Amino acid sequence: MPNSDLIADIESPVKTRKRLFETGQMKLLALHLISLAPKYGYDLIKEVGEIVGGGYCPSAGTIYPTLNYLEEQQFVQVALDGAERKQYRITTLGLKHLEAEQANVEKILSRFDTRKQIQNNEQYLDIKRAMENLKASLKLKIQYSELSPKQIRAIAEQIDQAAVNIARL
Repeated sequence: MPNSDLIADIESPVKTRKRLFETGQMKLLALHLISLAPKYGYDLIKEVGEIVGGGYCPSAGTIYPTLNYLEEQQFVQVALDGAERKQYRITTLGLKHLEAEQANVEKILSRFDTRKQIQNNEQYLDIKRAMENLKASLKLKIQYSELSPKQIRAIAEQIDQAAVNIARL
């Protein structure tokens, strides 16, 4: 594989980063938030952004299709307020679904709590900086060097060893 292909793979947001939300997770998170109190779409946008942290803010193009899905599944119902704005409330069916998926909801919330801690806690600034340095050095190495399969394996082994060493701390 030419280095330009490797660089494209590294810089591709699809391949370099785990998706922020896996299939169905945004729906569960939205349903969870609605279960706490009725919400307008804008409320969900703000609250999801606060939970995720790191400057993330879901778009209306993400939230409103999610709400439409939840409504179609009869997990939420819509009530119009005095200004004709849609407010979403959880239904009995939605509560049952949420109860069945409680372990997944807790997993989602826990993952984002950890993410926010790393991004917002000054104690972790050195870790965050080191991770950014690692990503930058890998990009530069791939961009400006013709790596042999042996070198690629050696780099991967060093990263794997660092992970083992961290786990043992």
